[in-house]
Amino acid sequence: MAPNSRKRRMRRCDNMIILRLDRMMADRKVSLNELAEKVGISNVNLSNIKTGKISAIRFSTLNAICSVLKCQPGDILEYTDDGIENN
Repeated sequence: MAPNSRKRRMRRCDNMIILRLDRMMADRKVSLNELAEKVGISNVNLSNIKTGKISAIRFSTLNAICSVLKCQPGDILEYTDDGIENN
């Protein structure tokens, strides 16, 4: 497999999971700083999660976020089969 085709496929795969953390934080009226402090991660790392600039998330981090926001992982993570965000 050519390296370029693999890169394209990996990028497409990365876009198939949409993070909705910003929406959940707005619904719960929780700021980035407040959530980062309660979860125990840096503002920068939480911001990267919030904006989708990550390729993985630890279950312990996801668990802590869900615990603080009183939500389910499915409230934060959304799967789409076309890799295009649906609003």
